[in-house]
Amino acid sequence: MTGKIEARLIELGHPLPDLVPPVAAYIPAVATGNLVMTAGQLPFVSGVLVETGKVPNQVSPERAKELAQIAALNCLAAIKFAIGDLDRITRVVKVNGFIACDPSFTGQPAINNGASEFLGLVFGDAGIHARSTIGVAVLPLDSPVEVELIVEFK
Repeated sequence: MTGKIEARLIELGHPLPDLVPPVAAYIPAVATGNLVMTAGQLPFVSGVLVETGKVPNQVSPERAKELAQIAALNCLAAIKFAIGDLDRITRVVKVNGFIACDPSFTGQPAINNGASEFLGLVFGDAGIHARSTIGVAVLPLDSPVEVELIVEFK
């Protein structure tokens, strides 16, 4: 049976993907107390990293924003792994976004909006969150973006 959040994802045209297997020595998400913290998630689709390179030289900011949304969706799959049902989420607490970019690029916040706006569409007011967005020299597997979530659950 599909819950309300998974039904909402389908309605938005983004069904919950399979869990992305870890690429190193970690697990996708950890629940402690009433919080779940995800490992950083990359924009994998069907087991494939869909884009590589730095913003804005090899990956456009617009495309990187789409990739941030994909990474956030993978975070939701990791959260389901940790707590079993996305309907248990009561609030998105924080989004951390990492953008691999040229040192002169300063548009990182707009890219992380791909994750933030998506979570707002999925969770409504419960999707409004605190956030950090950081430009970095390189990310794992040469991914342009990486997203982590912290959510509260019941």
